[in-house]
Amino acid sequence: MKILKTPENNFDFLKDYDFLPNYRNVSFDSSYELQMHYLDENSSSDHAILLLHGEPTWSYLYRKFIPPLVERGKRVIAPDLIGFGKSDKFQDQSAYSYANHLEWLRSLVNSLNLKDVVMFAQDWGGLLGLRLVAENPSIFKGMVLSNTGLPTGKGMTDGFKQWLDYSQNVEDFDAGKIVNQGSMQALSNHEIAAYNAPFPSDEYKAAARAFPRFVPVTEEHAQVSENIDAWNQLKKFTKPTLTMFGKNDPVFIGTESALIKKIPGADGMPHQIIDAGHFSQENQAEILVNGILSI
Repeated sequence: MKILKTPENNFDFLKDYDFLPNYRNVSFDSSYELQMHYLDENSSSDHAILLLHGEPTWSYLYRKFIPPLVERGKRVIAPDLIGFGKSDKFQDQSAYSYANHLEWLRSLVNSLNLKDVVMFAQDWGGLLGLRLVAENPSIFKGMVLSNTGLPTGKGMTDGFKQWLDYSQNVEDFDAGKIVNQGSMQALSNHEIAAYNAPFPSDEYKAAARAFPRFVPVTEEHAQVSENIDAWNQLKKFTKPTLTMFGKNDPVFIGTESALIKKIPGADGMPHQIIDAGHFSQENQAEILVNGILSI
């Protein structure tokens, strides 16, 4: 399978993203070594924040989070999932799956030997991150969840139906346009271009195209039973769990109630419905950072 690397000069124009790149090798089917890019700011600190992005974004989404968290003495880790950002990308959609994305992220997190981690997860960041928490709760201090969930084949919202249809059928999959439409405030032309920077042509977009198909919204989807098992573990997670969902997100509307109800650590927490769209990081960075710092 062909592995693509977005040319580094595609990112030269970025503003507010002057963080040093880091790379770790993660394997695929024992046949391919992939480079996974991640940010690791203030790495000497023992207080780690793990910021997980979703579809079709990358660590640029957290450019407003990182400086204030570092100023408070936190170590901030923000990976680019394989197929996104500065990480390697398969040209073939068949190389991607829920299980593969989970294994690649697990490999990175395990290699960093983290402890007392506060995880912030949005969109696919939660579908992956909640699985990691369920598997190894001892390394996590708590979590903040925004516009995400852990589906178990029980159907989908109308908003997700529309997104699934759009993602699979639109001729020009324009990541910057998608993020702009999913944010309450219009992004600048520069910001839209930044979200398109990882994808210089359509052949780089295989992961972004494939991701929506992997959400286990029917019983026939892969990873349904594994997500059910994960929920059985999350129902024992007593560490602080805070939900901060955007009120204008049609994809995950109402999902926060299941998280609050099922995860013991969410009991009594100051959950918020915030004035944000699906990409809450673009709309309410300060409020979300304060939520992270409260854990």
